[in-house]
Amino acid sequence: MAPRQMQWSAVRQLSEAVRRASQPGAPSLGMRMSAVPRMVKASVSGEYDGVSPLRVAALAAAAAYVVSPVDLLPEALLSVVGLVDDAVVLAWFASALVSDTDAFLEWERRGKGTIKGQRVR
Repeated sequence: MAPRQMQWSAVRQLSEAVRRASQPGAPSLGMRMSAVPRMVKASVSGEYDGVSPLRVAALAAAAAYVVSPVDLLPEALLSVVGLVDDAVVLAWFASALVSDTDAFLEWERRGKGTIKGQRVR
């Protein structure tokens, strides 16, 4: 995919994540952010299987990459092309975080989906 196509694809993906997150009745940003530590803990402990520990690691790596001054494609040398990698990573991160926190908050709302020794339908 050409850099310009990747850039617009990332913008569309980010726009879709923002749209989903800001729909009426959707969890607020604060609610999502406060759910992240609980989601990580439940995922790593195996209590919640909606997000794998590998996905949690990928989310953490994406967040670190976006805020890190170290870049695979530095903007100072490559101008707009250097922003494409950041845009793609940020778009994936936002989209993944919105969908993962939506699913996790729904799982919590349903009472974590399990009762010891019983199956909940």
